[in-house]
Amino acid sequence: MNFLPNGVAFSIPWFNGGSFPIYWYGILIVTGALVGAYVATLEAKRRGIDPDHVWNGLLLALIFGVIGARLYHVISSPTGTNIGFAYYVQNPMEILNFRQGGLGIYGAVAGGLVAIYIYTRRVKLNFWTMVDIAIPGLLLGQAIGRWGNFFNQELYGYPTTLPWGIPIDAAHRLPIFSDLTTYPVATTRFHPPFLYESLWDLGSAILVLYIARHWSKAKSGDLMLLWGMLYGLGRFLVEFQRPDAWLISGIPTAQLIGLALIVICGVTLMYRHTGPSKATLAAQSARQRRQSQKPQ
Repeated sequence: MNFLPNGVAFSIPWFNGGSFPIYWYGILIVTGALVGAYVATLEAKRRGIDPDHVWNGLLLALIFGVIGARLYHVISSPTGTNIGFAYYVQNPMEILNFRQGGLGIYGAVAGGLVAIYIYTRRVKLNFWTMVDIAIPGLLLGQAIGRWGNFFNQELYGYPTTLPWGIPIDAAHRLPIFSDLTTYPVATTRFHPPFLYESLWDLGSAILVLYIARHWSKAKSGDLMLLWGMLYGLGRFLVEFQRPDAWLISGIPTAQLIGLALIVICGVTLMYRHTGPSKATLAAQSARQRRQSQKPQ
């Protein structure tokens, strides 16, 4: 692949002969949100819930999601770049400049959950049911939105000779790949982690939709737990190809969060459907019998 994408999709004529650029990143984020919302309306109908609730709550979810996603990005400190928390402390107005990228999915999900909680409290719907309705659409939205990274030439991995490697021009190179003698633009290709995550999210969406329709014992909130396990695993694997990952004690933060999601969501899901083991229940029952037989 020799195509070098342009982050600007088109420009709108503006005041004084200028122009206002519209970025592919924003177009894809909005497209992903709308596709995800449409899928959520299908899930709502299947569960006997008015699909208008999805559209009514979408704006609130987008606002809180963008705020959460941006805050997660701002507090992070990607390796090998000068844009991190310290940068935003020195340039606070840049916090509002996210049209060219800079949104973290973990923050977006957290913000979206807050929005759904506020909306369901207001209209008296079950919070976890509405979260489950949103999960397949969330995964599809993630699969679409990740392509914004391709057009921004960001979140690429290490050099590779694999046929699906992508070129990155000199202006978008991380410092470790800025030596064009060692890494010439014409021949150097890089792993596309955005593509790996997009395909993982698409597969996860299909799996979650299948489970939602065929798992008769599913409870409200189970799909959210499945998302945590699936996305946590996918992000853990993808982070091995992120030379710019935000590190804590030398470990990518997203991997730590991913592992936490896998463990917490996995254990919670198992406990919800199995409860205490039979041995534990038997021990509790025996202890209660002994206590009832003690002389008063």
